[in-house]
Amino acid sequence: MPASGTLFLLPFLAGLAGAAALPLVGIMLRLRAEWLAALSLTQWAAAGVLLANALGLPAWLGALGGAAGAAAVKGLAGTRGNTWHAAAWLAGWALYMLIAANTAGGQALIDGQLYFAGGPELVLLLAMAALTAISAPWLVECLLRDRLFPALETANGRRRWPWRLLFEALAAATLAMAAATLGLMATFALAVLPAWVAFAVAPSLRAAHGMALGLSIGGFITAFWIALRWDQPFGPVLVLVLVALAAAGALPLRQWWRPSGAARD
Repeated sequence: MPASGTLFLLPFLAGLAGAAALPLVGIMLRLRAEWLAALSLTQWAAAGVLLANALGLPAWLGALGGAAGAAAVKGLAGTRGNTWHAAAWLAGWALYMLIAANTAGGQALIDGQLYFAGGPELVLLLAMAALTAISAPWLVECLLRDRLFPALETANGRRRWPWRLLFEALAAATLAMAAATLGLMATFALAVLPAWVAFAVAPSLRAAHGMALGLSIGGFITAFWIALRWDQPFGPVLVLVLVALAAAGALPLRQWWRPSGAARD
């Protein structure tokens, strides 16, 4: 393998793990009608990374702390929905900008720091991808039941907090690690765009999972090659690739497939 290939192998594998986990998280966030969490939690994770850098702590620790803090406040407040996440994103953005104004590295987090990913980032993102893949079938079932039959678990005396706690923790940790590695907007794009296209055209949730994964992983590999080939920042290239794939895939597939039960915004 060429030296350049060895140099970028760990970043590539770390990003690939993130690209495999994020669309599954994005689908679950859409089922919960909280897709803006992909923006608010990544913004708080980015603020945590900047703060960790200023204090000399590992970036991944700051990312997990920032996202976990935002998720904990949401849980304690007992709120849900995109409106809360819009307010949380604005607060996280303000904090991020204040920290960035007094430290260094703010722009790098937006563009993405994938090329600097190493062993710890790879291990943590692989763990997040594995946990997401294992727990997704059960969590999707719980989310569907909670959305379509909200009184069912209460009537049957079932407790909601175990699966809700797992869902919140998994989403926060995955988005935080991805934000620290892939960049803020790249993480948001991977969590939102593949799930959006899949919900628009897929006839079932199982098909939506496969379609979202295909778009996410295919977009990541394409963007990684383009960014390296033409020496461009990875984050903006990935976002443009995913937007192009979403635009190219959503309209033709929607006309050919025309599913009767596909999920809409």
